[in-house]
Amino acid sequence: MRTVALVGALAALVLCVVPPVFTYAHRYEFVEAIQFDLAAFAVPALLVVSAPIRLVGGALGARLREWALRLNGRRRRHPSPWRALGFAAADVVVFVAWRTPGLMNALERHRGLLAVEVVSLVAAGLPLWVELVRSPPLEPRVAHPWRAVVAVLTMWSVWITAYAVGLSGVSWYVAFHHVAGGLGTSADQELSTGALWFGAAVSFVPVVFIQLLAWLRNGDDPDAELRAILRTERWFGKPD
Repeated sequence: MRTVALVGALAALVLCVVPPVFTYAHRYEFVEAIQFDLAAFAVPALLVVSAPIRLVGGALGARLREWALRLNGRRRRHPSPWRALGFAAADVVVFVAWRTPGLMNALERHRGLLAVEVVSLVAAGLPLWVELVRSPPLEPRVAHPWRAVVAVLTMWSVWITAYAVGLSGVSWYVAFHHVAGGLGTSADQELSTGALWFGAAVSFVPVVFIQLLAWLRNGDDPDAELRAILRTERWFGKPD
């Protein structure tokens, strides 16, 4: 399944930058919202779930795994939820910035900005998702309930942003030109809002339920962390 997730991450990344998504994203807000969902949610989430470090072989793979194990040890020694919330806040700032009228209109007029948008969204999303799901040899640093809280707050931030655009009586993004007889401004904005809501829900709602169920099932299991450490060492070796 991790290999499937990696293939899905690469497929989502390609879909962002090739037709028909690339072409229609410059005509319709809702297609641009789908493009945004792929870059902001699908790519970083699937990439983290895929645990790509495990696929790197040779000396480079050994060095990467040793570095990841050391990083994981430092992260686990500082399990403060504020660090996870900080990554969530940084991710929210980045994707809200790309939904502002100034950047959205610039994005539609200068297609080369798409690469900057995709790279920034993926780069901001990766640290957040490492805090939410396992990506061996990296483990989330906070307990299950806190992972659910971080996921919920991030999802709500997306929903609020989408809701503000959807309720607007005028188009926020003047770079989109809606011709008579085609998809109207209001309908396009409503579809865009629905696409953002759906993308955030599909990404974060499963995380919330899985973490809450894991918390209810395991409770404060003192052996859970030991089992996770032993499992990681069995897969990737023990750090020096």
